[in-house]
Amino acid sequence: MEKIKLFRELAKRFPKSIKSRGDRIGLMTGKLPDNINHILLCLDFDGFVLEMVKKMDKKPDLILTHHPFIYGPRMTVLNHNETKRRVCEAIDKLGIPVYSMHTNFDTGRDGMNDALAEALNLKNVRSLEKCRMARGGELEKAMEIHEFAFYANKCLNLEYSHLIHGGKNEIKTVAIVGGGGSREFRIAMDEGYDIFISGDIPHHARRDVLSEHYNFLDVSHEIERIFMPQMKKILHEIDSTLKVEIIDHEVIPELIK
Repeated sequence: MEKIKLFRELAKRFPKSIKSRGDRIGLMTGKLPDNINHILLCLDFDGFVLEMVKKMDKKPDLILTHHPFIYGPRMTVLNHNETKRRVCEAIDKLGIPVYSMHTNFDTGRDGMNDALAEALNLKNVRSLEKCRMARGGELEKAMEIHEFAFYANKCLNLEYSHLIHGGKNEIKTVAIVGGGGSREFRIAMDEGYDIFISGDIPHHARRDVLSEHYNFLDVSHEIERIFMPQMKKILHEIDSTLKVEIIDHEVIPELIK
């Protein structure tokens, strides 16, 4: 498929204009070929993925990631991160470009947070009024909060999560944002959702949730691995002949108890 057509179609759903301020998206390294027929998807491009790519008989035309491979000015990042510099040099030698779609994918239609809301089987899904990246919706039926936490773990393919139970005992309305969106919990609370789901919540924010008598389900950042099957679906909607492969090498931290 011609690269112009491919990226034009992707830009219709995930334009760069909807990315968060300061985010680094787009071409991370290499040069896009005129035609792209074989795409490799991963949440993060790193040395683990590089080694897998080296072993592939048919190398991809493009590696498409969610998290930016180089977050910041290229030379600054590579000069201060020897491991990343070596990985960058190796993928450049293979002639495979790395392209990242981050907060524009989080915010856009059918992107990260729409996919997470769908995984939770939420109804009447919409963007939060004051956080267009986050999604909110309703459960088909209300659940006791611990029952909901186990339900969410199952839907999001998690072995565990951390429940901060300071609010209602019954959950009917849910707001979610993938990754580390703990700062947005007050928006979800103010807009009337019974619980907010996100990850990477620090201690002081946990105390704030309790002080506000609210509920927060702290989930692994790796729920964003849903990027791969969702993007594969979107790519095949654009062109069903594209060869799309997935490398899911994300490891959720081991729970010790």
